Amino acid sequence: MGVTTVGTGRVLDGRVAVITGSSRGLGREFALRLAAEGAAVVVSGKSETESERLPGTIHSVAREVTERGGTALAVRANVREEADVERLIGTTVAKFGRLDILINNAGALWWENVLDTPPKRVALMYEVNLRAAYLATYHALPHMIAGGWGHIVMNSPPITTEPTPGYAMYYAMKMGMTRLAIGVAAEHRSDGVAANSLWPATPIDSYATRNWPTEKMGRPDQWRSPRIMCDALMEILRSDPATCTGRQFIDEELLAERGWTPEQLEGYWLAGRRPDDPMWIDERAYVAH
Repeated sequence: MGVTTVGTGRVLDGRVAVITGSSRGLGREFALRLAAEGAAVVVSGKSETESERLPGTIHSVAREVTERGGTALAVRANVREEADVERLIGTTVAKFGRLDILINNAGALWWENVLDTPPKRVALMYEVNLRAAYLATYHALPHMIAGGWGHIVMNSPPITTEPTPGYAMYYAMKMGMTRLAIGVAAEHRSDGVAANSLWPATPIDSYATRNWPTEKMGRPDQWRSPRIMCDALMEILRSDPATCTGRQFIDEELLAERGWTPEQLEGYWLAGRRPDDPMWIDERAYVAH
């Protein structure tokens, strides 16, 4: 565990955020963005040493935050272990005296048909997706309630009845996270604590997309920059938790709702423009386009 404190903040000045699964990929991007907006960020994950297979660690991301003038605390936590999650939240509050934001970003992927999904993979997805989100939320909520303000965001999709062949168990776990957010929102609106879900309309340029088969993730020109998810996340976090809660957000739909122009949304594509055959992840986003 390491901590560094430098500089002042902006929109999230004075807030403290825990981001699970933030040693690389989208979690890293979230950590850098929230720190740039003024939050003290707790970088959490299992990776403490660099490896060729998995570049990036909780310490390397914390250093990046510091080098950019932010405040970071690196805490190793295996979200499959309740003791680790409880320690993650407890260490955060012990260091900063509060907890305002929880981003449940840690995730495990297995995209195959049900008969090609062994029970051990289901257990892994359950523990890293739904159960981990529950554990972090369970241990974070009392501190947010005590502070009278909080945002919990699930990296999970909107609820849909559309069939998902090849993704059934994955979406069962991810949509369970969304149901958890909906329930928490209803139970704690009066406490000033919001819970929402956020999901990308298209694949996002990240470690996962660059290391997954093209037929699953698409081509780079079909990807968007992680900036779109960071901007969408910030729109949630700048909102009043008493009113912005219980929502199931798609990144570009949220930004359009908040005033982003078509030209601005176009700028998120890695190729600089929307491809002729975009790869939409969510059925609602596909229909909308």
